[in-house]
Amino acid sequence: MLYQSFQAMTDASLPARTFAGMLNEACHAAWRGVPLYPVSKLAALMELVSLAGLTHQRPEFGIGMIESGGKTWEVNEEVVLARPFGSLLRFRKRGAPAQPRVMVVAPLSGHFATLLRATVKTMLADHDVYITDWHNPRDVPLAKGRFGFDEYVLQLVEFLGALGPGAHVVAVCQPTVAALAAVSLMAQEGNAAQPVSLTLMAGPVDARQNPTKVNELASGKPMAYFENLISRVPSRFAGGSRRVYPGFVQLSAFMAMNLERHLDAFAGIYKARLRGDTAKAAATRLFYEEYFATMDLPAEFYLETVKKVFQDCALAKGELEVRGRKVEPKAIRRMALLTVEGERDDICAVGQTLAAQDLCSGVRPYLKRHHVQTGVGHYGVFSGKRWETGVYPQVRDVIQMAEQTLRAA
Repeated sequence: MLYQSFQAMTDASLPARTFAGMLNEACHAAWRGVPLYPVSKLAALMELVSLAGLTHQRPEFGIGMIESGGKTWEVNEEVVLARPFGSLLRFRKRGAPAQPRVMVVAPLSGHFATLLRATVKTMLADHDVYITDWHNPRDVPLAKGRFGFDEYVLQLVEFLGALGPGAHVVAVCQPTVAALAAVSLMAQEGNAAQPVSLTLMAGPVDARQNPTKVNELASGKPMAYFENLISRVPSRFAGGSRRVYPGFVQLSAFMAMNLERHLDAFAGIYKARLRGDTAKAAATRLFYEEYFATMDLPAEFYLETVKKVFQDCALAKGELEVRGRKVEPKAIRRMALLTVEGERDDICAVGQTLAAQDLCSGVRPYLKRHHVQTGVGHYGVFSGKRWETGVYPQVRDVIQMAEQTLRAA
């Protein structure tokens, strides 16, 4: 009933939020060029009301043009491979010369892949970028079957197969474990499409290291607790009756961790509008429009991730299996490895991603690199100025090094 209650509340509040948005636009039109404080105050208030709602449709990436190699290129999105629970999406720079192919592995954790828009946009300057564009399971019919942790790993293998030999992988946050598992299986099987470099950023490869509140919650509760968070999709949607971990529950949990910060941000929008700082207000609003675009998680994927990644730490302990096959990172040899962590990350602490370095014992030392970005939290690892000036150069250098030493060999 939780999902049904939420949907009913959302439907009931839609007219009020729509009206607030229209009134906000009308106030701005009337206020343009005329410093009417009461009107600006009403507009700012209506903006907050219109923003206070979730959407369950993926926003657009909206990357129309990009500068690369001293030229400006038109960017077109192309679906390379479509599957029920996700597509491999390419950002093709029309007419641009060949560049290293990179698959960005987006989390399946309550937000759409567009949360990595800044990551993709930065990488497009020097690379041919693809991304795992996961679909909202509430739109996937029951007849399409299950999508658990094993299916996620094997989907990455299939996506890499579509890219072919010589590609690179950049996994952000939650999927670092699945990405390392996928590459390990490919190495064990001698799959020619295994990547020549793997970058793991801010992910729980070993959640036992410096546990955060997220880790403590996941490991400190019995599985029955997480089972109680599962709901069924309302019948009005294509995925009606599918068991999911609702995205709005995940978002509520994340916001509760830093509630004061989020309330201050909303107050900041209001104050910025009143003092005429439209750029600051617009930037904060843009962030929350993206942040409030939520997607559900297939129940089996959510529960298996909690169990295997956060409670059992199966990969770190050498106990992870995918469809009955033991995952052995030590089988990886001809690949460059970069691990990246944020100094102030309160979701995935320093040391958790670094653990991949020891697990990949077959990778030669000169092909390994670890980077801790100072002064950033979780999102600062893959978005913002420190990502662009501190983290990204490391990622680019490792990919270039792999191109020169491994692809050329």
